[in-house]
Amino acid sequence: MRGAVAAPARRKGEAGSLTDPTVWSVLRSGLPGFLREGFLPLAAFYAGLRVSGLEAGMAAAALLSVVLYVYERAAGREGVLVRLSLAFVAVQTLVGMLSHSAVVYLATPVLANAAWGFVFLGSAAVRRPLAGALACAWYPFPREFRETAEFKRVYGVESVVWGLYLLARSALRLLTLSHGTVGNYVVVAFLTGTPTMLVLLTWSIWYAIRQLSRPSNEGFASEPEQVSAGDGV
Repeated sequence: MRGAVAAPARRKGEAGSLTDPTVWSVLRSGLPGFLREGFLPLAAFYAGLRVSGLEAGMAAAALLSVVLYVYERAAGREGVLVRLSLAFVAVQTLVGMLSHSAVVYLATPVLANAAWGFVFLGSAAVRRPLAGALACAWYPFPREFRETAEFKRVYGVESVVWGLYLLARSALRLLTLSHGTVGNYVVVAFLTGTPTMLVLLTWSIWYAIRQLSRPSNEGFASEPEQVSAGDGV
């Protein structure tokens, strides 16, 4: 993705300020935060639930989410997603406290995930793909490149894939909540969450790099000689 990298590097006057992305470099940048936010709060809830009941589980998940939020802010990651994540945990905890039900508490993020699935599909339909906006948190695409037809096409495809995945995952989790135990739900939530999302994330990064690095893509294959040697893959 040399052309898209070259422009901001030249504007800043810093050779090597951005590097050509690889699947591993992008994963290494965003994966730790994804694993923390995607797995730890649920694990804290289940641990608290088993040790001391529903209230302890909700308190443990909420406390850990606050700790993660503070950590992300201290690391300079203060974007919309971090704040939205904390706000949603607050709403989920309030719903759980009012209902006094582990099923209702766990169903809240399931329904939210289904809503996000529809948002992903809708964003692709209006050519403002949400997957592209989220990808910018993992790799700093130049603003002008985000407006190109190819960027919208690639991340439109990814938005459809992610939307269908979120809807399917939500349906399976709701089915498990309706007919299983909380323990079964945690297992299903984990299997349809972190491992599956890792595979989908890896595919998403690979697909974007493959499609956006084609020579026909204006802005990505142009002027490779103006990028320093340290910026190559």
